[in-house]
Amino acid sequence: MSIRIGDEAPDFTAETTQGQIRFHEWIGDQWAILFSHPKDFTPVCTTELGYMAKLKPEFDKRNTKVIGLSIDPVDNHSKWAKDIEETQGAAVNYPMIGDADLNVAKLYDMIHPNASGGGPRTAVDNATIRAVFIIGPDKKIKATFTYPMSAGRNFDEVLRLLDALQLNAKHTVATPVNWKPGEDVIIPTSVSDEDAKKKYPEGFKTLKPYLRTVAQPK
Repeated sequence: MSIRIGDEAPDFTAETTQGQIRFHEWIGDQWAILFSHPKDFTPVCTTELGYMAKLKPEFDKRNTKVIGLSIDPVDNHSKWAKDIEETQGAAVNYPMIGDADLNVAKLYDMIHPNASGGGPRTAVDNATIRAVFIIGPDKKIKATFTYPMSAGRNFDEVLRLLDALQLNAKHTVATPVNWKPGEDVIIPTSVSDEDAKKKYPEGFKTLKPYLRTVAQPK
């Protein structure tokens, strides 16, 4: 089954580099970022894992947990982590799921349901397992990305999107193109002018009846 925005994130139990977890229980009342990799010891993913380790304190500030997944056993992840620290200057500081049987990959519709795990698989065999899922405290999928193996992911954009999603969840606003924290936001069309005047007594700008902007709520 396809995983769409608004769906409940599939729950699972898995071994990770930080012990066994049950995913929903591990998330708790926080947000979560699940990002996947087609195989250990691959070049693009090595750079991504290192950068995410450097960026993790920013996710921590946003009450967001980070977890990786790769289609290899946990023991391999621990060996790969040494290479990541050596080449990227940052130690992996979040759990990595071992998914050699492709269980989680199939649950999250990242690979063909008939794919077989356990045997020798190349990164190309698992090429579609380069996804990012942003999951809310309600365990619902809030956003997804999928990248090809040749293009490194932009985790600064994941962080920016997380800021937008959390702002929307807290204040019921939308964000315009290329929005960055601190910039004006959009009042959704579901909010009437009358309600907007009550909510924003300092005023808002009406460009069109359907396009109203206001300073970002604190």
